[in-house]
Amino acid sequence: MTSKYHYICINCNTEYQANEVTYFCPACEADNNTYTPPKGVLKTVYNYSETARKLQNFANLKAENYLSLLPLQSVASMGYLRVGNTPLYKIDAEKDFGLYLKDDSQNPSFSFKDRASVLVSAYAKENNISTIVAASTGNAGSSLACICASQQQKAVIFVPAKAPLAKLTQIIMYGARIVPVDGNYDMAFDLSIEAGRHFGWYNRNTAYNPFTIEGKKTVSFEIFDQLQQQIPDRIFVPVGDGVIISGVYKGFEDLLKLGFIDKMPIIIAVQSEQSKNLTANIHSENWQTYPSNTIADSISVDIPRNFYMAKDFLLKYNGEILTVSDESIIQASVQLSKQTGIFAEPAAATAFAGYLNYRNQNLLKTGSKNVVMLTGSGLKDLKSLSPVINMPKPIKADISSVIDYLNNR
Repeated sequence: MTSKYHYICINCNTEYQANEVTYFCPACEADNNTYTPPKGVLKTVYNYSETARKLQNFANLKAENYLSLLPLQSVASMGYLRVGNTPLYKIDAEKDFGLYLKDDSQNPSFSFKDRASVLVSAYAKENNISTIVAASTGNAGSSLACICASQQQKAVIFVPAKAPLAKLTQIIMYGARIVPVDGNYDMAFDLSIEAGRHFGWYNRNTAYNPFTIEGKKTVSFEIFDQLQQQIPDRIFVPVGDGVIISGVYKGFEDLLKLGFIDKMPIIIAVQSEQSKNLTANIHSENWQTYPSNTIADSISVDIPRNFYMAKDFLLKYNGEILTVSDESIIQASVQLSKQTGIFAEPAAATAFAGYLNYRNQNLLKTGSKNVVMLTGSGLKDLKSLSPVINMPKPIKADISSVIDYLNNR
């Protein structure tokens, strides 16, 4: 049976059938090293003309749960946990600037990463694969552990030993096998690939597995649907490896190729100034690594694994790039919580800091639609917010103490 999809290498443009490769383009992977972003990431391509003819409109695509644009045989393979279909809140306090918050902390493991994990897990299930490995600073690992627990699969997670405790706790509670690495995320990433090859495990690693991008693109379908089949003017996306922003682009590109939209939204890649390896190199011919040391651990990356695909998307569709300070990220997290009731981790608040930057520079038109991607819950990383938390001392259990306390604050 002919597969409904094939791959194309974003580096050399070689095409591969679905049964020919699993991860990178073999020709390009041989030239990769540990000091620059990998080349040979595969892009999943569908027969868009045939799919458009079959579906005819977006409503039909939605009715089949986007199956025609997923590398699966059945959506039932994704199990019973509700992944995706997260809320898109319109914030009245920012109505002049058309602010919408896409809150992916509502996923099962409280992270956007569930979109990728559930697709990788479903593919593994359809192909009788029982063990999946991943490297993570916490979110992807806790996400894979969560989904595998629901699918009765085994998960092995390589993490930097300094990853936030809340995320490591999640991984352990879901029953995954955790492997702490005395090093950074990039070292854990490379080690997980080596271990996967040795033990024969299926690898979920971001970008390394092309289906991570296919899982993340579903957010674009949802945004389009939730805006009554209109595209937003701008989408602010927190960026580390470049996979989330590539997924957002890929979803809208699929809709563009199907003829369901006639243009792309402007997508803004937002990074911390202390982890700027994608934005700092986007217009450069020679790669330079800037050591990452940001409080936003989920987007703290020295070597962005999906740099070249993200770069291609940003340049092809006139995307924009922005860096913000760690201080502004924390301030954005506080403002977001107090103004909207949504508590986001620093990586997610980075996108909101980007929105605030544009708003304060008068770069947003009145009446425009601006979507901010909130990719994870603030409960995942409480330590980063400790500098702005002033926990009061306890009072005596009598009303006079209450009155004194409240009058003096």
